[in-house]
Amino acid sequence: MRTSRIVVAAATLAATLVASAHVLAHGRLADVSVYDRAEGRWLQVYRHEGRAYVVGKPGHEYQIRVSNRLGEDLLAVMSVDGVNVITGQTANPSQSGYVISPRASLEVQGWRKSLSQTAAFYFTALPDSYAARTGRPDDVGVIGVALFRKKPQPKPIAPIAPEAASGARRAEERDSRLGTGHGRHEHSPAVHVTFERATSAPAEVLTLYYDSRANLVARGVIREPVQVAPTPRPFPGFVPDPQG
Repeated sequence: MRTSRIVVAAATLAATLVASAHVLAHGRLADVSVYDRAEGRWLQVYRHEGRAYVVGKPGHEYQIRVSNRLGEDLLAVMSVDGVNVITGQTANPSQSGYVISPRASLEVQGWRKSLSQTAAFYFTALPDSYAARTGRPDDVGVIGVALFRKKPQPKPIAPIAPEAASGARRAEERDSRLGTGHGRHEHSPAVHVTFERATSAPAEVLTLYYDSRANLVARGVIREPVQVAPTPRPFPGFVPDPQG
């Protein structure tokens, strides 16, 4: 298996527990959640016909958290709207990704512009999405994480000193799908590292769809309580004066 040159950002930070399980898209190897940076809250995950969805609000910046459930490094190749968040290429699992340390979490706030900056993710109408603006509008509305386990290394004959791990790190109602824009530049340090994949195919792929609340209600993903009009009464009482 060839060695992949990848980018790692904030991969060695200790994982912070998300408040409640209903904001996580669970996997065997990792969990995925989305944080609304404008409102300061984790987005609820809705399940419908085997898929996981979150509600995005146009104009709100957001970030994606991937939490490693294993006691070993994982490589997470990430896409938003069918675009690799590091390279900007039309996404494919064989591309560059982020390495996540054992039992740690990775926070991805935007499209990587360099080893020091990202451009913030924000929910926006489809025409303003980064994918649409680069001629790839067909896959807006989905976050993907392809996870790879690391190829086991042969044990050295003599013990070696451990290396210090470097971890840097308004849409209308029911008209257009929601996409992700290419927002303001932010400081986000990263470094190149080497990761040899155990397999050529992902060990697991996690998928999280998103759209406006109006669109998800219209598609039956979210069921809102039906407002029932009061039953008219044939004898409600005495005759009141008319208003006005």
